[in-house]
Amino acid sequence: MALLHQASISPTKLEALSAWAPHRPWFVGGGELTILGAYRFDDPADEVGIETFLVRAGDGPVLQVPLTYRSAPLVGAERDLVTEMEHSVLGRRWVYDGCADPVYAAALATTALTGGRQAEMEIEIDGVLTTREATTFVTGSGVPGTPVPAVGPVERREDVDRTVLDAAGIELTVVRVVIPTTVVAVEGEHTLLGRWPDRSTPTLLAMVRVS
Repeated sequence: MALLHQASISPTKLEALSAWAPHRPWFVGGGELTILGAYRFDDPADEVGIETFLVRAGDGPVLQVPLTYRSAPLVGAERDLVTEMEHSVLGRRWVYDGCADPVYAAALATTALTGGRQAEMEIEIDGVLTTREATTFVTGSGVPGTPVPAVGPVERREDVDRTVLDAAGIELTVVRVVIPTTVVAVEGEHTLLGRWPDRSTPTLLAMVRVS
């Protein structure tokens, strides 16, 4: 369960994405950035916020951008800092490229391998918790109860349309440039499929393989 707060943040998430994403090797498109959808994973330790955005720049393709929100800097990830954000409820937050954060890698691996879904969201308004209806949905291809190896330090390789993470025996491929395609089952590989307001057909977002 992801707990959200009615709060003001500076810079906004869209401002942070608009300033950072165009400088990434996988960025395609031009013009104003638009958020098409977003989904969250839970951090079992309840310390790191994990949110993935589906965005488009102008008339370009859909891009996938995972972010993590932390209450303190992530050691060794200085080059992957997206922004420092002021949150009116939580205070200062350090926002990172999720693909550099082992907490994101662990959450993605768990969701794909165990057939998990996006986190349910509750928002606190004036001390009252209200469930926020999801508009973006993701589903892992695995089976509940499947053992998930511990995720160690993340090594990353950037490509023009994807980011590949090697996390201590787990290989995770995060699709950066999201293109509708037929998903072909590959032995030993699990997938994360998603759909959002302008895409009703389940679409490949990530692949996970345990070595």
